[in-house]
Amino acid sequence: MAPPYYADLGKKANDVFAKGYHFGVFKLDLKTKSESGVEFTSGIISNHESGKVTKVFGSLSSKYAVKDYGLTFTEKWNTDNTLATDITIQDKIAAGLKVTLEGTFAPQTGNKTGKLKTSFVNDRVALNTNMDLDLAGPIVDVAAVLGHQGWLVGAHGQFDSQKGKLTKNNFALGYQTGDFALHTNVDNGKEFGGSIYQKVSDKLDCGVSMRWTSGSSDTLFGVGAKYALENDASLHAKVNNKSLVGLGYQQKLRPGVTLTLSAAIDGQNFNAGGHKVGVALELEP
Repeated sequence: MAPPYYADLGKKANDVFAKGYHFGVFKLDLKTKSESGVEFTSGIISNHESGKVTKVFGSLSSKYAVKDYGLTFTEKWNTDNTLATDITIQDKIAAGLKVTLEGTFAPQTGNKTGKLKTSFVNDRVALNTNMDLDLAGPIVDVAAVLGHQGWLVGAHGQFDSQKGKLTKNNFALGYQTGDFALHTNVDNGKEFGGSIYQKVSDKLDCGVSMRWTSGSSDTLFGVGAKYALENDASLHAKVNNKSLVGLGYQQKLRPGVTLTLSAAIDGQNFNAGGHKVGVALELEP
């Protein structure tokens, strides 16, 4: 089994804490696909605080794949009036190699950005790079993960050529099998983290997460679980050492239609209010 990319280390545990929750927002996602193979994705998010709408954000994207040449073209637009274009070629230059050229443009301000991304994966290594196309001096991001018999060792660095210094130096160690994953990491020598994922049964997934910063007594520790019910439904729950409780219920109403209800409860200030609810509806073919 190929090792995950550095950003995906600990993903199984992270998904237990992140998926199935949409606190304080009303969210609608719609995915469609034309007969010619063009995929369209649109979404709108309305953030709510104390019953007041604070911001509405929308986005629209289209994706078209030319499979014979390994090419994928993606166009994106959002309500911040930012346009983005991605061009990706995969497994054509070399097996396991993916190269993406990204560009964004904001018509109102004239701001333009560009990025060149590469990723390579095989049974032993997962490597990815990310470089800004800035003539004044790019920021270069490089990460690698080595895997052997379930053990994973990863490193991630970022170099700012304008300042001439290393701005990120992160390291990770982990172990994973099909139903178990252990992940630990050290970011910039002062931020420490770890997570454990266990698939207890076909219906129950559990996760534990912890973070601590050197020089601070503040430690964040949490446990979470996902339980699959009958009829394409699932329950989600999590709690941390600050008595913040998250609850979620996800139901597939019919093929391609998924409803998610979630709530965040502040256990330390239960009577003070400030709790959050969220609703998300996903539509896809």
